[in-house]
Amino acid sequence: MSERSSIFDMIGPIMIGPSSSHTAGVVRIGRVARRVLGTSPQKAQVTFYNSFAHTYEGHGSDRAVVAGLLDMKTDDARIREAFVHAEKAKLAYEFRAIANDSTQHPNSVRIKMSAGDRQVEVLGISRGGGLIAIRELDKFACNFSAQAKTIIFTAQDKPGSIAFITDVISQDECNIATMTVDRKGKHDIAKLVLEMDSRLRPITLDYLSQLPWVKEVCYIPDIDL
Repeated sequence: MSERSSIFDMIGPIMIGPSSSHTAGVVRIGRVARRVLGTSPQKAQVTFYNSFAHTYEGHGSDRAVVAGLLDMKTDDARIREAFVHAEKAKLAYEFRAIANDSTQHPNSVRIKMSAGDRQVEVLGISRGGGLIAIRELDKFACNFSAQAKTIIFTAQDKPGSIAFITDVISQDECNIATMTVDRKGKHDIAKLVLEMDSRLRPITLDYLSQLPWVKEVCYIPDIDL
């Protein structure tokens, strides 16, 4: 099923140009990657695919992704000088380009980043109008927009685990909008991503984080993209 966009989505966000796809969308992908990492990145390797690979320098996608990693919003005037701010923040980065990859969306960007011993990898696409979709997290398939409250579980693939988690969340009267799950294999590590209409209580997050079969919980309540 194709993804639908409203006329307001296509108009796009308030942003620093030149393009909602090549600038605003890329800023947002960078900001989501930073949230998944959970802290300020120290190193980042950014790979642009297909259309992005040909245009990322001319359209400012390189500055945009660095700005996102620095947690700048789409309308932040500092995006134009993102490289200068990255140097001040001691963020080391490098860019790669893969021009012809038929397995990737035309506007795809992969970010491998680290801070200390923690490393994450995020693959996102820019859909136009500033809209994005995150398609991979650490090689696990997913599909979320970061427009809603989002919670990401890395957990052991245990029978009944998804039903248990969703039941706990329902106690907060929190409605689940979308759900994606991927796993390495039966009873191996799995990644569960839920987009929700309202916030979870801190006590609920603490409880879910302490479950013995849950390895990690990443909660993005207000990405403010």
